[in-house]
Amino acid sequence: MSVSCLDWRKKNLVKKGDNTMDISTIESLQYDFRIIEAATNGFSESNRLGEGGFGPVYKGNLQNGQEIAVKRLSKDSGQGEIEFKNEVMLVAKLQHRNLVRFLGFSLEGTERLLIYEFMPNASLDQIIFDPTKCALLDWNTRNNIIKGVARGLLYLHEDSRLRIIHRDMKASNVLLDEEMNPKIADFGMARLFNIQDTHGSTSRVVGTYGYMPPEYMMHGQFSVKSDVFSFGVLVLEIITGQKNQCFKIDDRSEFLLSYAWRSWRHDTASDMIDPTLMVESSSLQEIMRNIHISLLCVQNNAVDRPTMAAVVLMLNSSSLTLQLPSEPAFSIRSSSIEISGSGSYNQRSS
Repeated sequence: MSVSCLDWRKKNLVKKGDNTMDISTIESLQYDFRIIEAATNGFSESNRLGEGGFGPVYKGNLQNGQEIAVKRLSKDSGQGEIEFKNEVMLVAKLQHRNLVRFLGFSLEGTERLLIYEFMPNASLDQIIFDPTKCALLDWNTRNNIIKGVARGLLYLHEDSRLRIIHRDMKASNVLLDEEMNPKIADFGMARLFNIQDTHGSTSRVVGTYGYMPPEYMMHGQFSVKSDVFSFGVLVLEIITGQKNQCFKIDDRSEFLLSYAWRSWRHDTASDMIDPTLMVESSSLQEIMRNIHISLLCVQNNAVDRPTMAAVVLMLNSSSLTLQLPSEPAFSIRSSSIEISGSGSYNQRSS
């Protein structure tokens, strides 16, 4: 084991209690760098699956035939040693069918690798926003993805040993297995709390345009309701097949949240549905209910947004009466607030 790894282990003691964890307790998850390098054919371009928030992701094949996904953290990615420790210590504890399964890590000099189970259908954004591939996702599949992501977030917020706020919930961080079941990935920006804590703040705002709620983007304040907001945006993207960015509707530019709000208010929300979906009358009511729930999730004030427990209940109980949503955040374009594109956002707030 390298000196850098030993130093890292010594520094990485978590306070004893319910969440006691020394890195030595998961050292069995450490892979030799050369094994992973060989599994990915030297991190060749032919093995490259895509670009994650902090670096490229490669497909690998271990000698026993197991397929893996390897996130190779870029040296200039912005994810430093703290974020790497955070992700390793966090994901090693998580066990849920709607979270991507962590297999291990590797440290070798400046090389930092995270190893996960391989998801054969890649990430949701590669399908839902592709004009051809999106036809693979009928409404039942999309509905199952929505419900699966909701269950995964509920586990993070309430059902794991600690409260975990993901802080970067978006379509590219939802991976799909061979049966199109969703699994939440990428915990590099996640924050971990004791179960009695509900919120925090930061001077380093990191995330993705279009998915960040106003209180986080402008003031660095985050909570479980931040993930709820991101989930609401994701639901609208899944239903419409459109990214939450400025796009043209009837010869005018509009953001997805503004478009959804206006359509819902004018009883034309059915026009929002992805035209590639062959929607049966039996499904239309369910889709409209999902749009309603998503608008509850993206309300401007965090206190007005439901918890993920409430969201899961609403998604699974058609008889439950839904409250009327208020106007969503960022529904009106202004010179001071504008959400556009899907690139990473990273600023230091004043």
